[in-house]
Amino acid sequence: MSRMHRIAERLVPRSLTARLVVTAVTLVAVVSLLVGTVTTLGMHAWLTSRLDSDVAALARPGPRPAMDPSSGQRVFGAEGAITALFADTDRRGEVVMLTSTGLRTRELDDDVLDVLAQARSEPSTLDLPGLGSYRVRKVRTQVDQVTMVVGLPTDTVDDATSSLVRLELVLGLLAIVAAGLVGTAVVRRQLRPLTEVAATAHAVSEIPLDEGEIGITERVPAHLTDPRTEAGQVGLALNQLLAHVESSLSARHRSEQQVRQFVADASHELRTPLTTIAGYTELARRRGDADTSAVALAKVEEEAARMTALVEDLLLLARLDAGRPLVAEPVDLTRLLLEAVDDARVVAPDHRWRIVMPPDGVPVEVVGDDNRLHQVVTNLLANARKYTPAGTTVTVTVRADGFDVHDDGPGFPAELVGTAFERFTRGDAARHRADGVGLGLALVQAIISAHGGSVTLRSIRGDTRISVRLGRSAPGAGSGSGLTASS
Repeated sequence: MSRMHRIAERLVPRSLTARLVVTAVTLVAVVSLLVGTVTTLGMHAWLTSRLDSDVAALARPGPRPAMDPSSGQRVFGAEGAITALFADTDRRGEVVMLTSTGLRTRELDDDVLDVLAQARSEPSTLDLPGLGSYRVRKVRTQVDQVTMVVGLPTDTVDDATSSLVRLELVLGLLAIVAAGLVGTAVVRRQLRPLTEVAATAHAVSEIPLDEGEIGITERVPAHLTDPRTEAGQVGLALNQLLAHVESSLSARHRSEQQVRQFVADASHELRTPLTTIAGYTELARRRGDADTSAVALAKVEEEAARMTALVEDLLLLARLDAGRPLVAEPVDLTRLLLEAVDDARVVAPDHRWRIVMPPDGVPVEVVGDDNRLHQVVTNLLANARKYTPAGTTVTVTVRADGFDVHDDGPGFPAELVGTAFERFTRGDAARHRADGVGLGLALVQAIISAHGGSVTLRSIRGDTRISVRLGRSAPGAGSGSGLTASS
């Protein structure tokens, strides 16, 4: 980087306040220069026009003051006035001079006459040796048929113009200084909201966000969030950003807490069967008889199956999180639901199981993974069986775009409804520790989401409904509710 470039970078203002003030001062300076230039040119033109009128009056024929009362000398005009006559064989001229005794005339020398000979019939400016700048005009006398040149000095015009320029420079400098001072005060006042917004951002930047529960309470004040102003738009955007960051960090913290809870729960779930397996293995080793070994092997097999189911659920969630595609093939949803309800009747005969079929009797087909959809239905019916008392009526309604599972049991705890589908969620009032680690409904939502569908829950005491909607259904599927099969 060259030295001149570095110097230029230092001279260029960096802050917005400085740039705005420099811009305002520059505009004032340019406007002052333009106004001063136009005023000076206009004044100079007007004074020159007046001077030309005086020169024209000096050239008019007629009586003039012929004698200076104090001296008796012949005078042809005001101070500095020039009159020159040019004939074929002679030329002469006089200039009126102010002396201590009054106005006197002086003969013009040849050098001045040579310059005056260049005068035109229109007023023009000539520099006369020894006399200065003059406004002169040439006229042709009709009496003597000679050429007469008259003129007046431009000192009055030049002095007035110079005084005006000096006055404009002083006023322009005062205007620039005033613009700088007033502009600085006004710009700082107008940019004060941005400074307060920046202070909020700095305060947030000092909050530790790397661990623990995060609560970003800092916000831009309400009077700085008016969307009709630029500063208000920045403040409003910052508040929205802070709210988004706060909600995201809160969600992250909840997720971390859930993961920690899951690790603890999974460790407990795995430790219990492992402890059981170790105990029965030790029992079989010590006794060594056939009956003990058979009991120990049966228990080992049961606990191994329990651990396998937990690990498979975790692997399935991981695959769904990774976006692994499921099988996409036509699935007879009506048949799948009928079979699942029949199985539930056998497993839990003390519940009343009902299924509501489409009124037109047309089977509902969807495109998806038959095994995973069967897992969804099984999980939902198992939840209804485990967490409702005997005699509860569970109704499965087949719809064109999915199905509903409804029961009239005690329902989900109010604090659990909003997080029921989150992973590792377990409610003590509705779940028993031995029955799982809170992955059942999370698996339901993950599988249905992988099918492009959605799951919703509405639960109050005596009225719990889980609605499953799938993304794609086969043409010709029925809708509504009609035929009912109940136990």
